[in-house]
Amino acid sequence: MSGSDSVIAETERFSAPNYSPLPVVVCRGEGVWVWDVDGRRYLDCISAYSSLNHGHRHPRIVAALVEQAGRLTLTSRAVHNDQMGAFLSELCALAGLEMALPMNTGAEAVETAIKLARKWGYRAKGVAHDRAEIVVCRNNFHGRTTTIVGFSSEAQYREDFGPFTPGFELVDFGDLEALRAAITPDTVAFLVEPIQAEAGIIVPPPGYLAAARALCRERNVLFVLDEIQTGLGRTGKMFAHDHEPGADPDLLVLGKALGGGVYPVSAVLASRAIMTQLRPGDHGSTFGGNPLAAAVGRTALRVLVHERLAERAAAQGEYLDEKLRALRAPCIKEIRGRGLLVGIEIAAAAGTARSYCERLLERGVLAKDTHAQVIRLAPPLVVGRTELDWLVGQLEAVLR
Repeated sequence: MSGSDSVIAETERFSAPNYSPLPVVVCRGEGVWVWDVDGRRYLDCISAYSSLNHGHRHPRIVAALVEQAGRLTLTSRAVHNDQMGAFLSELCALAGLEMALPMNTGAEAVETAIKLARKWGYRAKGVAHDRAEIVVCRNNFHGRTTTIVGFSSEAQYREDFGPFTPGFELVDFGDLEALRAAITPDTVAFLVEPIQAEAGIIVPPPGYLAAARALCRERNVLFVLDEIQTGLGRTGKMFAHDHEPGADPDLLVLGKALGGGVYPVSAVLASRAIMTQLRPGDHGSTFGGNPLAAAVGRTALRVLVHERLAERAAAQGEYLDEKLRALRAPCIKEIRGRGLLVGIEIAAAAGTARSYCERLLERGVLAKDTHAQVIRLAPPLVVGRTELDWLVGQLEAVLR
């Protein structure tokens, strides 16, 4: 039995079977590469679902983590710490919003945005008590809490977890008229991903986000963007909504790459008018805004800006797209995406995406399937052309 086999056997003996990971055991990472316990190297095209935009163990981010860990790690929000204010100041300046509420995970941040939107709806818009509605999109993925899976259209995410929280209306992603029809006087927000990543890298029609934003403003509804996977450089702009002028959100939800690949950090950003609807005791998190998270998040933002990682994602993404479209493999139904968030949809007659990901694994590429037929490619934004050329070579061998 190899080292990987024994680790996998132990893990599956003691771990709840709520995941079906690729059969590889990773023990070390650097930049765009990871190594398994048997010493084999892999190009990481999963990036922990966009959490590793900076690459594995970016030296500046790791140094910030270690330095802060040597001074102060956790305070809770019972007192102030010397890191959170500076972090939120820089985050708000980068996003062009006035205030932020720090949390830990993406799902926590989405829950926070839901609470903020409802609080605003009752206190500012004047919606009647317990009547607030939020419009969401089919095939959304906003997290795994009970409230969030309650408005998922994926049957497995909901099965045996009810009863669910009411107050959510589902519409088709990219359909502006469906959104218009769904908005009522009780609607307080439209919660949407700029690109549906988990759904298979679904990009909306050009102009959809800006038009949805305009409609929300017209109807006095908050436009809430979940940029947990698409934000912080992944799509070739700092935020995916930057691709469309006029698509700026009322509430912006961030996570994953905000932690620089070393620590869980998330946040919700909004105007002062929205954020100050909260009073002490309305919401909180023991770890949210802790000094270790703040020091890491602040450094992660600085690295993104100083190393121009969004611009790099745009250039490398364009290069990768050109190379992928030249493959012309019969099994490919469609290639879609933006920047370094790419989906290769496999024709149903050619098998499932999982089988192709397993063959890529054998060739030293970590890639994950989503929605049965889509191979999702999301390498760290620090990836170079040499690595992309090698990746395309492995894809060509597997897809053809």
